[in-house]
Amino acid sequence: MGEVPIRQQRFCLTLLKHAYYVSEDLDVNSQPFMRWRDHFLFCAEAIYKAQAETGEIKGHYLNATAGNCEDMMKRAVFARELGVPIGMHDYLTGGFTANTSLSKYCRDNDIRIMV
Repeated sequence: MGEVPIRQQRFCLTLLKHAYYVSEDLDVNSQPFMRWRDHFLFCAEAIYKAQAETGEIKGHYLNATAGNCEDMMKRAVFARELGVPIGMHDYLTGGFTANTSLSKYCRDNDIRIMV
């Protein structure tokens, strides 16, 4: 039913010690049972911890895909508040309009996005 967020953080931190960017399963946050806010918090903490330990710039593609456009934008805003420099979105799940809205928001707020 999904990974416990603290385990995700440990896994993310382990990967980030050896890689510059980490991407996640496209649907990990679009499922109703996933705790996306906890996931975002733990991943952001792992990013900053890995940067402090290695002295390198690190990132994690936080997935903003959600069941509707409003929830997707909430996730994008929360990622920006955490200072995460890069995000991602499942184009096929979200659709053209949602993708366009998210792309404009990310461009205006200096967030790179992977579709």
